[in-house]
Amino acid sequence: MEKQFKHIQAAHCENGVATSLMRYHGLEFMTEPLVFGIGAGIFYIHIPFLVLNNGPAVAYRTMPGWIFSQANRSLGIKVSRTKFNNEKSAKDFLDQKVKEGVPVGCQVGVFNLPYFPPEYRFHFNAHNLIVYGKENGNYLISDPVMETVTTLSEEDMIKVRFAKGPLSPRGQVYFPENVHMVSEEMIRTAIVKGIKRSVVMMLRLPGGIVGVSGINYTSKQIRKWRDKLGPRKAGLFLGQIVRMQEEIGTGGGGFRFLYAAFLEQANAYIKNDKLLEISEDFTKSGDLWRESAVQMGRIYKGRINNEQKDFEVCADLLKEISSIEKEAFIKLSKIKLK
Repeated sequence: MEKQFKHIQAAHCENGVATSLMRYHGLEFMTEPLVFGIGAGIFYIHIPFLVLNNGPAVAYRTMPGWIFSQANRSLGIKVSRTKFNNEKSAKDFLDQKVKEGVPVGCQVGVFNLPYFPPEYRFHFNAHNLIVYGKENGNYLISDPVMETVTTLSEEDMIKVRFAKGPLSPRGQVYFPENVHMVSEEMIRTAIVKGIKRSVVMMLRLPGGIVGVSGINYTSKQIRKWRDKLGPRKAGLFLGQIVRMQEEIGTGGGGFRFLYAAFLEQANAYIKNDKLLEISEDFTKSGDLWRESAVQMGRIYKGRINNEQKDFEVCADLLKEISSIEKEAFIKLSKIKLK
């Protein structure tokens, strides 16, 4: 009897793909927060020498593909990941997996996704979806950010798999292999590994533009933008931060809420109530990320006077977020995890 694929809607695309594929292979315990935490997805970086969509390049999570790979490997599961140099090889490989009945994750660009509303179609090439079948020449698609399953034509699939620009997916396909049963002890070990990785990435990486230091770096830059760039361009830069936070995946606030949920679920396996206390810190951080997005959006849309004091409010919010997350990760680094 052919195994049926079950669509799962999620807050973020890669988390959703990872959760769906792992559950498809029998890991029923897996949830989106657990994938995100075990995969050490929480992060922040502001790359000053890179411009994205005519604005600052900031990210609130680790590199595309990291969450899926780390979550599987931490549980001892092998990951198959393939990129292609030409469209024919990419199509042939995908069609073979469909023929074998193997659902696979694909990295795609969102600009040419026909089922996305026009206002969400911009040049971002790190979106993830699942291909789980094919009917009447159309691929059957489970996109975790959509409520229901959908389809893509062969032509549209080629377009999105070979989108040009930063993070070009090059037809990337990935899936777990030889999935085995996972014990509670293995889950606990994977949770601890995920927390320790996140502590290192948010507190201990050098450079001043990553982790909690990176959030503070953005705060300092915002204070300078109005005088340096002029009110209009400075407002556009804030608009780009909001887009990266609220429109591309779950962004700053959403990822912090996800991490708060991860720590709550981790407590069920590790039994340390300090995890619940720290979870509240990330909920507070998420609230402030959302508040900062509202303030930045008001400036970008011209709903307030666009004065230096308005930029100072944004900068102060990010400085507070940096302080809260720094203290939260310090707490995580000190608690006893088994």
